Amino acid sequence: MAEAGTGFLEQLKSCIVWSWTYLWTLWFFIMLFLVYILRVPLKINDNLTTVSMFLNTLTPKFYVALTGTSSLISGLILVSTTFINMTLEFDFDIQNCISGFMQINRDSDACQGKPISSVEQTFKCKVWRNPLNLFRGAEYNRYTWVTGREPLTYYDMNLSAQDHQTFFTCDTDHLRPADAIMQKAWRERNPQARISAAHEALELNECATAYILLAEEEATTIVEAEKLFKQALKAGEGCYRRSQQLQHHGAQYEAQHRRDTNVLVYIKRRLAMCARKLGRTREAVKMMRDLMKEFPLLSMFNIHENLLEALLELQAYADVQAVLAKYDDISLPKSATICYTAALLKARAVSDKFSPEAASRRGLSTAEMNAVEAIHRAVEFNPHVPKYLLEMKSLILPPEHILKRGDSEAIAYAFFHLQHWKRVEGALNLLHCTWEGTFRMIPYPLEKGHLFYPYPICTETADRELLPSFHEVSVYPKKELPFFILFTAGLCSFTAMLALLTHQFPELMGVFAKAFLSTLFAPLNFVMEKVESILPSSLWHQLTRI
Repeated sequence: MAEAGTGFLEQLKSCIVWSWTYLWTLWFFIMLFLVYILRVPLKINDNLTTVSMFLNTLTPKFYVALTGTSSLISGLILVSTTFINMTLEFDFDIQNCISGFMQINRDSDACQGKPISSVEQTFKCKVWRNPLNLFRGAEYNRYTWVTGREPLTYYDMNLSAQDHQTFFTCDTDHLRPADAIMQKAWRERNPQARISAAHEALELNECATAYILLAEEEATTIVEAEKLFKQALKAGEGCYRRSQQLQHHGAQYEAQHRRDTNVLVYIKRRLAMCARKLGRTREAVKMMRDLMKEFPLLSMFNIHENLLEALLELQAYADVQAVLAKYDDISLPKSATICYTAALLKARAVSDKFSPEAASRRGLSTAEMNAVEAIHRAVEFNPHVPKYLLEMKSLILPPEHILKRGDSEAIAYAFFHLQHWKRVEGALNLLHCTWEGTFRMIPYPLEKGHLFYPYPICTETADRELLPSFHEVSVYPKKELPFFILFTAGLCSFTAMLALLTHQFPELMGVFAKAFLSTLFAPLNFVMEKVESILPSSLWHQLTRI
C-alpha cells in the first residue's frame, strides 16, 4: 500500500513538472486572468492609485539620487570585472613569456645534449607524424582522381619529405650509388622525378628505400603496395644485419645502423597496416606486437596507436585496456587516441543502459561518473573530436602530419575510430549528453587547465597549414566578453544619461515616461476591453463577488 502511495506521489510530481515545463504560458495567462477578476476584492486599483500618488509626490532630486546611486554601483561593478579580466589576460601573457623562455632553454639544452623534460615539451606546438597516415599513391591520389581536389597541402608534404630525409638517409650514402640516388630523390618536389629516381636506384642494387618510395607513391592499390613492401623488407633485413655487426666500429657505422633500423621498423609497420587494411587484422596485431617487442625504444613511430585501432576492430577490449595501462602514463605524451579510447572503454560499461532522464532523477552512479569524467578528460585534451564523432561536421582524409590537440588530430582520430564508437551501443549518446559539460568546467581554457596544460593558442594557424583549403578548420571558441560586463556597462551608461536628462528636463521626462508607459500597456488594455465586451456583465458580477 505504501509503495502504491509513493508511486502515485511520484507520478503526480512528474505530471506537475511536465505541466510547468511545457504549459507555463497557459499558467501565466490563467494567473493574469485571476488577478484581473479579483481586482476589486484585492483593491488593486486603490493600491495602484496610492502608489501613483506617492510617486507623484517625489521630487526630481529623488530620481536623480536614485539613478546616480545605481549608476555609481554599476560603474564600480564594471571597473572591478574589467580589472579581473585584465589581470587574467596579464597572467596569460606572463605564461606565454615563460613558455617562450622555456623553449629557448629547451633548444639550448638540446644543442648541449641535455635531456628535455616532458613538462617543457608540452609548451611547444609540435607537429607529429600521423601514425595512421594513408598511402599516397593507393589512397590520397585516388581521392584526387575522383574529386579533383588535393587532400594534402604543400606544407604537409614538405614535412613528409623532411621526415624521409631524416629517417632514410645518413652521411655515408654517397659511398653507395643507389643510396646516393635515393638521397637526391627524397629532396625532389616532382612525384614523377622521385619515382624515376627510385627505378634508377633499383637498376643498380636492391635498395630498400627505393621500394618504400614506390610502395608509397607509385602503387595504386594496397595489394601492390604490400608486394613492394615485402621486397623492401627482404632488402632491408639484409642491410640491417650487416650494419648491426659493424655498428661499434665507428660513428659512421653507427649512423648507418640507426638509418637501417629506422628503415626496417618503417617497413614492418607499413606491412602491418597493409594487413589491417586488407582485413587480416589478427595478423596485423601480431606483427605490431612483435615489432614493439623487437624495438621497444622507438616510440617516435607511435606503433601502439596502430595496435589500439586494430584491437578495437577485433573488439578485444581487455587487450586494449592492457595497452592503455602501459601508455596512458603521466610521464608520456598524450594523444587523442589514448584519451578517447580510455573514455570509450569506460563508456562501454554504462552506455547501453544510460538515460539522461533517469540520471537526472537518481543521480550518476560511480561507473557513470567515471565514464563522464573520462569523456571530460578527453574533450579537454582535444575539444574538436566530438563534433566529428557525432557527425556534426563532415570528415575529410586525414593529413600525413597532425597537431596534437588540434583539428588535424581530431580528423585523424575520428576517421579511423568513428566505427568503433558506433559499434558500442549507447556510447555516442553518452558522449552527446556529456561532452559540452567540459566547457562549463573550464570556461576559458586558454588561461587555465583542469587536467592538462592550458589549450595552446597556436593550433589554428598550424592546422590551417596542415589541412586543405576546402576544409573549414575547427577552432576553439574564442574568448568573448561576458554578458554580465556588457549588461553592467549598458546599465551604467543608461542610468547616467537618464539621471542627467531628469535633472535638466524634469517636466519633459515626466511626460515622456507617461507616454512610454501608456504605449507599453496599450495592447493589454485593448485585450481586456475586448474580453469585457465579449463576456456578459452578469458573469463579471458573479465572479467579482466570489
